[in-house]
Amino acid sequence: MKYFIKRILLSLPVAFGVLVLVFLLIHLAPGDPVDVMLGDQASSADREQLRNDLHLNDPLLLQFGIFMRELFTGELKSLFSGKPVMESVFSRLWATVQLALAALAVSLAISIPMGVVAAIKRGTGVDHAAMGFSLLGVSMPTFWLGPMLILVFSIKLGWTPVSGQAGISHIILPALTLGAGMAAIVSRMIRSSLLEAMDEDFIRTARAKGLSEWAVVTRHGLRNALIPVITVVGLQAGALLSGAIITETIFVWPGIGRLLIEAINSRDFPLVQGAVLVIAMSYVIINLITDLLYAAFDPRVRLSGTGNAR
Repeated sequence: MKYFIKRILLSLPVAFGVLVLVFLLIHLAPGDPVDVMLGDQASSADREQLRNDLHLNDPLLLQFGIFMRELFTGELKSLFSGKPVMESVFSRLWATVQLALAALAVSLAISIPMGVVAAIKRGTGVDHAAMGFSLLGVSMPTFWLGPMLILVFSIKLGWTPVSGQAGISHIILPALTLGAGMAAIVSRMIRSSLLEAMDEDFIRTARAKGLSEWAVVTRHGLRNALIPVITVVGLQAGALLSGAIITETIFVWPGIGRLLIEAINSRDFPLVQGAVLVIAMSYVIINLITDLLYAAFDPRVRLSGTGNAR
């Protein structure tokens, strides 16, 4: 409980820093929403009136105060639709979460067996093939892999839909696109962690007891090897949300990433702030969950985090 409370308290200043950065970066970005909303033919008086209504002429500190008040009271609204920003963002959130979870499942389904087999077959052709495949996965950017998957599986073979969200078949290609890079990274991490764990004394003890090699690897080696992998998976899971921006655009997936692109194109500052804020806060929450899982698997983290280590 002490460790949990400590991690929560450490996350609060990070969350506030995210709020400040999101506000400042959006206001420092080029482009004027007034130009987009009124066009080039609007009179100077109309433009100035709209800027006053949107508080764009107020001092930056006052604008930040208004932003914070409207954010926490639910009054922050889109410049174009007039809908509450968080209502628009959360209406798209579940689609992004679905895509991220599917990509995570694809990644783990590929990386865990590949990493374990590569470690067991260390130095063999299987090991080299698995690591070569992982290197290929890291090297392929999503903006290239997505269209290639569409060309092969949707257009040429006709196995999957090209875009949209209407069923399980629509999520296959986006999940593969988003999860391929993560699978490559995690598989290499599992291999190196498992190789390190297999050289420990408790592995030799387990073998001396007569346990089968499969039991030694899965029950003893892999369990201890997963401790550092949890951190990598947690960080990569947060990256799935930001990586979904490109993937959702390619596959016309109705998530936060596509909403963010639409808001940027229309210079809808409040909507951009809301979308970026939710993505950034997701990183904070995922990192917090990762810390707690890490502590659950490794008691030394809990002891050192509460000052009880000896």
